[in-house]
Amino acid sequence: MFEIRLATKNNMKQVHNLINELAIFEKEPDAVEVTVEDLITDGFGENPSFISFVAVEKEQVVGLALFYYRYSTWKGKTIHLEDLIVTESCRGKGIGKALLTEVIQYGYNEGVKRIEWNVLDWNTPAIDFYKSNGAKVLRDWDVVQLSEEGIKNYINRLNHANF
Repeated sequence: MFEIRLATKNNMKQVHNLINELAIFEKEPDAVEVTVEDLITDGFGENPSFISFVAVEKEQVVGLALFYYRYSTWKGKTIHLEDLIVTESCRGKGIGKALLTEVIQYGYNEGVKRIEWNVLDWNTPAIDFYKSNGAKVLRDWDVVQLSEEGIKNYINRLNHANF
């Protein structure tokens, strides 16, 4: 048995472990820069940057849904689900669906117009899971990002440009 509830500061060490587990699964084992302290500061400060639900089984955090508000110029207030993680040993128990349901219920209660997230194109089990739960996987959009280094390079080019 597991329970789904809002995460607390005390859960952030175990949440951080899940984030690292996800990074390994996604073949990016060295990509995690966020610290436990960052999670506490950013998620539980005066103006939290995210909201998270955890799945707890026998006092261990075995799943996470971390999301935040966005604003669509076409739709209005939306939610972006940054990560939905279930530790490998606990998959297949309904934890992922319970976490997704909690986020969707939260969004419904808040009156958001859309809940969106990204999934790697090779993660077929996740894609199938999302589709089976009514999500539409958009194949005609590409994710665009500027990394921290990209941001610095952009600003440096801007500062050195001859206008």
